[in-house]
Formats: sequence, C-alpha cells, structure tokens
Amino acid sequence: MELHVSQYKDHAASTLQVSDEMFSADFHEALIHQVVVAYMAGGRAGTKAQKNRSDVSGGGIKPWRQKGTGRARAGSIRSPLWRKGGVTFAARNRDFSQKVNKRMYRKALSSILSELNRQERLVIVNEFVMSEPKTKALLASLKTLNLEKVLIVIAGEDQHLQLSARNVPNVTVIMATHVDPVSLVSAEKVLMTVDAVKQIEERFA
Repeated sequence: MELHVSQYKDHAASTLQVSDEMFSADFHEALIHQVVVAYMAGGRAGTKAQKNRSDVSGGGIKPWRQKGTGRARAGSIRSPLWRKGGVTFAARNRDFSQKVNKRMYRKALSSILSELNRQERLVIVNEFVMSEPKTKALLASLKTLNLEKVLIVIAGEDQHLQLSARNVPNVTVIMATHVDPVSLVSAEKVLMTVDAVKQIEERFA
C-alpha cells in the first residue's frame, strides 16, 4: 500500500510504499489492550516490602505474665497490635511482568499503526529537523502541519529537536527504535519521518 507524505518546507507532497501487513492490518482491540497492560505492568518496580510478625526481630519472650498485672494479655512484642510490631498481610517484593510473545507484540503494533492511519492521525514527512534548539521554531513548524498534541517519531537522535520539545507540553520526541504501544495509543496524532517509517518496518518485519 501507499502512505501519503505531506508537503513540508522544500519537500513536495508524495507517496511512500509500505507493507500492508504493517499499515493496513485489522484492528484487534482485545490484543492491543492485552499488550498495553503487559507493557505497563512490566514498568512496575514491585519493590515495596514490609515486615510481618515473623520478620520483626526480638519478641521471643512473653512481655509479662498472663494474669495479675491488670494489663491486657500479650504474647509477643512483634504483634501487629504493638508499635514497631509486624504488619498484618505485609507487602512483599513482586514481579508484575506479563509474558507477551514477539508475534503478539508485532501484531498489536501493526494494528495500532494501521488504525492511526485509517483515522488520519498519522502524519508522515520526508524529514523533520531543527537547525537550532528553539521552542518557538518548533511550534511554528508544527503549526504548518496543523499539529498540537503530537508524538514525533524520528529515525536518529536529534539534539536540537529534543531540546526544542523538552519544555513543550503534549509534544514528545522518541526514536523509531524506541516506539512502543503505550506511546502510540496515548498520542492524539503521530508525526513520523520517512526514515522512521522504514526503520519501524525493518524492526518488525
């Protein structure tokens, strides 16, 4: 299939030949949901930990005798009722990661890209570079393409572009090698360079 390449600066409008498998796939909402949930779960640290009564040091001896003191009976200073005692149902280190095989991940990504293209939320230009790190210049460039809230996907690292977008809310710059389902799903519109599209095709071919 062919994707429309928008006119930008010195480059006239044209078309780009891409694979149907990557940009004309069916929409699989359940699969996308599964992959997005798994991706976000994999980012959880899972390092929260508390001590239950068996982890707290001390408390091997009964604090006072059972009867005759007038106080409530107690068997250990490690009791959850006591200050500095153990925690009931204490949190433990957990691995929240979920397994998603490569085929599912690839299919979900192609489904997202295809849906973005169908909804005309995918904008492709020949190149998108900044001659200097100027936020004002970046906003002017995006305005010519009628873009405000946008994810910019580039082929290689561009220090000027990344610095220009760093302080702009709703504008994110990532490289094609770092494209993930969550960033694509979260974006209102996606701006890609031709080289970035080719890199994504090669990566998930």
